[in-house]
Amino acid sequence: MKNILVIGGGASGLAAAAFAKNENTRVLLLEKNEKLGKKLYITGKGRCNLTNDSDPENILKNTVSNPRFLYSALYGFTSRDVMNLMEENGCPVKTERGNRVFPVSDHSSDVTKAWERLLKKKGVEIRLNQEVSSLVIREDAAVGAVLPGGTEIPADAVIVCTGGLSYPVTGSTGDGYRFAEESGHRITPLLPSLVALDCSDDFIPELEGLSLRNVTLRFALKKKKASEIGEMLFTKTGISGPLVLTASSVFGEELQKNGLTEAWIDLKPAITEQELDARILKDFQEVLNRDFRNALDGLLPKKLIGSFVRLTGIEETKKVHDITREERMRTVRLMKAFPLHIAGLRGFSEAVITKGGIRTGDVNSSTMESRLIKNLYFAGEVLDVDALTGGYNLQIAWSTGVLAGRSASGNL
Repeated sequence: MKNILVIGGGASGLAAAAFAKNENTRVLLLEKNEKLGKKLYITGKGRCNLTNDSDPENILKNTVSNPRFLYSALYGFTSRDVMNLMEENGCPVKTERGNRVFPVSDHSSDVTKAWERLLKKKGVEIRLNQEVSSLVIREDAAVGAVLPGGTEIPADAVIVCTGGLSYPVTGSTGDGYRFAEESGHRITPLLPSLVALDCSDDFIPELEGLSLRNVTLRFALKKKKASEIGEMLFTKTGISGPLVLTASSVFGEELQKNGLTEAWIDLKPAITEQELDARILKDFQEVLNRDFRNALDGLLPKKLIGSFVRLTGIEETKKVHDITREERMRTVRLMKAFPLHIAGLRGFSEAVITKGGIRTGDVNSSTMESRLIKNLYFAGEVLDVDALTGGYNLQIAWSTGVLAGRSASGNL
């Protein structure tokens, strides 16, 4: 009988433990929190966007770091497999906009309960409130783990599923990176990702709570990416929302490296400057006797007008009939490129995921086994893989966890 130890009861750990268990294995799952899947409870604003109902190629397309590494994992356990597993274990699912998949109940807890039912059915032993201090490595092979009191738990294979650094209140404190480094693995730089951005502009606090739809966001950075139309939100210290979270994932390393960076919002991306000028001219014709500050209601959200007018440099009480063509064009250009000064990324406490992790070159992508230490496997956020929002990161966690579990049990 083969003894398999899984460290961490988050998404990848749940999957690894479930698929490591068969008639020839004993599986012990150690979780340092008081319950399994603690981070799952807060994903998708408490609803848990558990996967994206799309084929592996689409998931690979939305993976930002090292997509090729995930080929075997994603094809071996697909989003459809996740959805079927949920349904079979008492958690009906539904698909919403953007192929995002949620439990029908809209309760994250139902996702964790489904995995718990499967673990119980399979006979996986679970120990909660159980931290691990270090791995036991002998003759370049993993043979167990050491608990804080010094007790050693022997194992024939160890699967590390400890997560990253994001949302440390859920227990993601980087233990897996330490275990990996202590056993000779390389760790790429760790950054918060899918996270809000801080801005240094003095008008930011007055825009707090303002949501913009159907806008684009571009950065003064070397890395190029086609801008997409989407939503964003102003916070007390900067900007957030889907467009911004994507930007933090794609441009995060450059933003961190460059410090203060310029960015621009195109408030009217669907039309050209010439078309926008015609629209403004038409609107102005109807309010010729109004002050400039009172002539923009049809073009901008009310909360944005004060800041916008100041940035044009046009006197706010200037009558519309006195606005020159040059001033009107200044208004057009500002609507097409509203400037922001990005000061940096928010911290790990607010980040959805961690960018960076155990170098994929140190791990066999076909098995999730370490190339350096025999019988040592890694899965989930601890690896240097990350994707955009939409359920892709959880799919990566499930898929790598399943592959690690199957590999450790010899059930490939």
